[in-house]
Amino acid sequence: MLKENLGRDKAVAQSWRVSLQTLAALLACGLVPARCCARAPAGKESQAIAYCAQDQDFAEPILREFTKQTGVKAPAVYDSEAVKSVGLANRLLAERPHPRCDVFWGNEELRTRQMAAQDVFRATNGWAAFGYRSRRIVINTNRLSLASAPHSLLELTNETWRGKVALAYPQFGTTGTHLNALRQYWGAVKWEAWCRALAANKPFVVDGNSVVVKTVGRGDAWIGLTDSDDIAAGQTEGLPIAALPMTEETLLIPNTVGVMRGAPHPEAAQHLYEYLQRPEVVRQLVAAQALEGVSSNEVSVTTLKVNWDALLRDLESTTATLNRIFLR
Repeated sequence: MLKENLGRDKAVAQSWRVSLQTLAALLACGLVPARCCARAPAGKESQAIAYCAQDQDFAEPILREFTKQTGVKAPAVYDSEAVKSVGLANRLLAERPHPRCDVFWGNEELRTRQMAAQDVFRATNGWAAFGYRSRRIVINTNRLSLASAPHSLLELTNETWRGKVALAYPQFGTTGTHLNALRQYWGAVKWEAWCRALAANKPFVVDGNSVVVKTVGRGDAWIGLTDSDDIAAGQTEGLPIAALPMTEETLLIPNTVGVMRGAPHPEAAQHLYEYLQRPEVVRQLVAAQALEGVSSNEVSVTTLKVNWDALLRDLESTTATLNRIFLR
């Protein structure tokens, strides 16, 4: 009997060793979700401070669920609608010698790339993009039909649309990114002529893309340049608006996430960095209409393709031109 018990105990121990080895192999291959085993780092690593350009209404539920699953707290700093991503980028650049932030959650790509070029993020695996939304023309459906609406941004300088177009300040956020990308697409001369003609056509220049949607929804403007998530929010509110289809002038806008070089809480930052890129988290953002889709690969229409190195090189001069044209 003793021999039988010893033999059985030995077999059980061997079975546990095999199971643990198998689990380790599965984890190494990514076949078992890390969250089933990982919990919060201890002590000072129990938080990851986030600077967040994603809208607070969308970001907070995600960050709360992150804390619930991992035990890592994620206190967040948000920015204003008019200058978000630009304001946070400037703050991160100023704090670069002594970082206070662990993770930057961006709502567009340009400022993230700008910071990466200035070594704000860690050297290896510093930042990543996930999901997408898009820049669109939005119309008031009480004023225009899809057939009668302008289907190219070039048409917005026509006298027909004088005083009927709304856009956010073009030096900031996704509007700024879009106009920088259009400069590449059209060429500098054609682009500047379009900007001057658009400004001369007396558009509403307002504090952010959500304000563009409200201005169009009220009928103060008939047409707006804005983001797909703001259009979706306006439609949910019952505004009489519609988005025009994507074209070659459409810019796709991913969310981004980056870990700061010298982050105060690097282990906790890595937890949040990985979490925001999970497919189920991206799908949650799509369901909330913060994002339009999970992957830009699902978009069948040809859209703007950006040379980011050239865009960053020209960013200062392009912004100076936009200031001269649109600031009054």
